[in-house]
Amino acid sequence: MLLHGVLKRLVKTGALTVIDHHGRPRDYGIAANTDGPNDRRVVIRLHKPSTAWRLALNPKLALGEAYMDGELTMEQGSIFDFLTTVVQDMGPHGALPFQGVQRLFERGLRLWYQFNPEAAASRRVRHHYDLDGRLYDLFLDTDKQYSCAYFPTPEATLEQAQLAKKRHIAAKLKLEPGMKVLEIGCGWGGLALYLAETCGVEVTGITLSHEQHAIATRRAQERGLSDRVKFHIQDYRTLAGQFDRIVSVGMFEHVGVPHYREYFTGIHRLLKDDGVALLHSIGRSEGPGTTPAFIRKYIFPGGYIPALSEVIPVVEQSQLWVTDIEILRLHYAETLKHWRERFLAQWDKAKSLYDERFCRMWEFYLAASEVTFRHWGHMVFQAQLAKKVDALPITRDYMNEGERALAAREKPQRFAKTA
Repeated sequence: MLLHGVLKRLVKTGALTVIDHHGRPRDYGIAANTDGPNDRRVVIRLHKPSTAWRLALNPKLALGEAYMDGELTMEQGSIFDFLTTVVQDMGPHGALPFQGVQRLFERGLRLWYQFNPEAAASRRVRHHYDLDGRLYDLFLDTDKQYSCAYFPTPEATLEQAQLAKKRHIAAKLKLEPGMKVLEIGCGWGGLALYLAETCGVEVTGITLSHEQHAIATRRAQERGLSDRVKFHIQDYRTLAGQFDRIVSVGMFEHVGVPHYREYFTGIHRLLKDDGVALLHSIGRSEGPGTTPAFIRKYIFPGGYIPALSEVIPVVEQSQLWVTDIEILRLHYAETLKHWRERFLAQWDKAKSLYDERFCRMWEFYLAASEVTFRHWGHMVFQAQLAKKVDALPITRDYMNEGERALAAREKPQRFAKTA
């Protein structure tokens, strides 16, 4: 009955049927007021009596665990459809019932959850990024870009959108041949290789993932770029030297609020006086919050999606200019849709690498992330930073001109196999 009250309150425009462990169905939303079949109806089955209580009292953890462990199965529709049905009417500021006390508890501990000293940061990064590299080949683009793509048109393929993302970032950096570039969180090396090959710069890429480092290093060798691109397993806090440009894509989400001052002080220290930095990160439009328990426990331990209100004051205190900010709203939702559909199409291969439970966990992670970008206020921001107010032109025209010039210089994409 507790879960019934929650769903009755949440589901308005969707059509949901829940079959309990006794086999008794109960309808919500449009399904509760419509006779006959409904092609858009989502039907779930609960297999244990305790599952309903757990879902009502702690949905941000229990829902993912119940799906992962087979206690909740889909009879009609997908887990993405179910999540959409439940949250689409809530909006980014909506709160789940019975979550008040738990929300206060999590907010009280959120800085502890985000405490990422060097040893913890390395361990937590390896938890996610040192999974079998063949897993990521199943759903990422051929360049293994594991961050938000940039869709110039709705019809763009994932490969085209990821290439456009690299081009978009390069144009904002206003690179010139021979510049020294630092990439904090280099992933599998795709952006660093693009910048070296297309823009003629020297790139130092750092990561805490041994798997990523090995693949990125091999790719640089295969592309004949080892003299211009160097990858290191290193924490940004231990890095010395100065660079003309600094770029960080999809890494800031692992820093944590307690370390923001340290991060931006590091950017200031590593950046030349006339240098430019670009930070590409997921953000939350609804203000400061907490990382959902399922994501924190199983996917990204220590991770946190910041609000701009938590970031900009620290940038200002670090004596850096915010020279440009762009908000990418639905680009990550579309990226995740591509990833989710590709992963589902490769389910059997993923199962052979791990098991069925892992596959359900990963599907839930991708589906929940996409729903969050579509309905719960997540976005991506690109913040351009500099030490000097005149480090860049005073209009954005150079960005568009730079993208056109880069597109003309790009070589045919040659992606080495990484599996």
